[in-house]
Amino acid sequence: MKSNFHFEQLFQSIHKSSTIILVGFMGSGKTTFGERLAQKLNYQFIDTDQEIEQLLGMSIDTIFKTKGEAYFRQLEKQFLREIKVNNTVLSTGGGMPCYYDNMDYLNKIGVTVYLEYTAEELFERLKQDKTGRPLLQNKTDVELLETIQRLLTQREPYYLQAQTTF
Repeated sequence: MKSNFHFEQLFQSIHKSSTIILVGFMGSGKTTFGERLAQKLNYQFIDTDQEIEQLLGMSIDTIFKTKGEAYFRQLEKQFLREIKVNNTVLSTGGGMPCYYDNMDYLNKIGVTVYLEYTAEELFERLKQDKTGRPLLQNKTDVELLETIQRLLTQREPYYLQAQTTF
C-alpha cells in the first residue's frame, strides 16, 4: 500500500456506510485492502472477480479466452445487480466501473472509494504479477507500461466519479 495511505482516515470517513465499494486499476490493492477493511468493520468481503470465477468454475483469464471480454463485462453487470451488499466491502474488477452504467450504479448502492496510483506505480506493482490479468499477459516491460498508461487514461474518468479518492 502507499506509504501515505491512511487506513484510519479512510475508516473514519466511511465506516457509517453499510456498503463500501473499492474501485481502481488492476494491482491497486483493492482485494488486500478490502479484506483488511471488512475485517475491521466486521463486514462481509466480496471480490467480484473471485465470485465470478467461483460461479463459472473458471478463471477470468479462461473466461476472456473462451467467451470473450464482452461476455465477461455483461456477466459483471449482471452479477453486480444480483448480489446483496448490506454490511459489505466490495472489491470490483478493474474494468467493472467502466462499462454500462456500472459506476453510477455503484455510487447509488454504497460509498465508492478510488484507490489511486500513477501508471508508473501500477507498472512496478504489476510487472511481477500478471497472472490472471488477461489484458496484461505476454507483454514486454515497455508494452506493459504502455498498456497500463492507455488503460488508465481510458478508465480514470470512471474511477474519478468515486465519492472518495485515496
